[in-house]
Formats: sequence, structure tokens, C-alpha cells
Amino acid sequence: MTLTIDAWAQHPNGTFMAQPWLSPLLRWTRQPGLQAPPLSATLQAMDAGGVDKALLCSWYGPNGPLIDNDETAAHVAAHPDRFAGVASVDLRYPVEAVRELRRAVDDLGMVALRVVPWLWNLPPDDRRYYPLFAACVELNIPFCTQIGHTGPLCPSEPGRPIPYLDTVLLEFPDLVVVGGHVGFPWIDEVISLAMKYPNFYVDTSAYAVHRLPAGLVDYMRGPGRTRVLFGTNWPMLSAERCLKKLDELGLDEETRELFLGGNAARVFKL
Repeated sequence: MTLTIDAWAQHPNGTFMAQPWLSPLLRWTRQPGLQAPPLSATLQAMDAGGVDKALLCSWYGPNGPLIDNDETAAHVAAHPDRFAGVASVDLRYPVEAVRELRRAVDDLGMVALRVVPWLWNLPPDDRRYYPLFAACVELNIPFCTQIGHTGPLCPSEPGRPIPYLDTVLLEFPDLVVVGGHVGFPWIDEVISLAMKYPNFYVDTSAYAVHRLPAGLVDYMRGPGRTRVLFGTNWPMLSAERCLKKLDELGLDEETRELFLGGNAARVFKL
């Protein structure tokens, strides 16, 4: 039986849904006016799409927490068989950020850290990230980030893989990095990093699978079979919508199982 794990989801609250940068995403996904769903709706969407477990992420931005780690941990505690937590921290205060990351992992059971570069307009080779990278290695958890252009009306440059992630992966060879949202339009850069670094992975969140760039699909069918993770970016996209045309990718059974959940289970130690 194939285990399906959503590598990037969030259960948003009212503060998150009220962010002005969210409007273009809701327009593109044909959900203008979308409100924060109850937790039951997130679970129902998972069931409808055949998702066994979702990694729910917290969000911190330059103005403070949008979804804090305790809120995410409470959702995980309510349904530990369905959710795992991904921490976030405030880059403005590096010492406190490391302390919060350690608390989130040691006390709250979070399995990774995610920082979204466009939200800060700071690429991941900025000095503010470096104490966190060291902490991720010590805690033996992945660093998750966003790669590629931004849906929100914010600069896309912080999500460019080369030179920013290339520098990080060179300087932190023990750091496991998961680049979310595919990396378009820099797919060649994404694949080159994945070929170069055995600890760099890609998740397909924010994309229905039939819209994945052809180069990434070719990579998945070949040497990238162990390096690409399924994700949704719920509630912007549901698993049912993302996987509707999965059969069209032409994946063999083993590659399909790795993509849907096997790779995520290994990377996040689920």
C-alpha cells in the first residue's frame, strides 16, 4: 500500500489569511475570499486526496508570527497520526531564533525548519540564516525553503537556486535542504543542484502534477526518483486537485511510491 505524505501544507488562521500578499494566490487558484478553514476541513481534504500524513508548517515574517509553533504543535497533538509539524522562526533575532528552533524540535516534536525567503526578501545565503543551518545539522532535521518565482507580488530573486542555495550547500555539506514549489523558471538550476548535491531535494507543492515542468518530470523518471517529494501548499491547492492526472506522468510503481510518500518518510524520518 502506497503511503502518501504531503510535504508542504499549512492549517491557516485568520491572521495568515488576512495577509495582503495572499490575494494573488487566491485569485490564481480561483478562491477569492477564502477564509481560514476548520481543522476538520483540512482533514477532509486530505482524505479526499488520499493523503495519509501532512507536514503542517508554521509561518514567521518580518512583523512576527503568522502561525506560531505552538499553534501548529496543537494541531499535530490533536491528530498525531495525520500531521507532523514544521517549525518557523523570526530571522530578526538570530539568538532567539535558534532557541525557538531547539524548543520547537525538542519540546514540540517538530521535524524540520522552514523559512520562506520572499517573505523576508532575504536569500538563504544571508548571514541571518547561518546559525539556524548549524542548529539544523546538530538537531538532525532538514531545512525547508521556497525556490522559484513567487505567487505573491514580492521579488522572486531570493528564490533563485544559483548562487544562493549553491553557496549554502557548499558551506553546509551536512545540511539536508528541501526546496519547495518546484523552482520554475530556474528548472535547469534546480536539477543541476540536485545532481551536484546528494542532500538537496525538491517538493512539488503549489503545482498540480500535470503542470510540472517537463525537465523535472524527466528527472523524476530517472536519477531523481529518490529526490522529488509530493506536496500541495494546502489550502491554496488540494491533494485531490494536485494528483488528479498523476497517471499521465508515466511513473513506474516504485518511482510513484517514492514520490508520493517514500522519499518524504525518509527525509523527514516519519
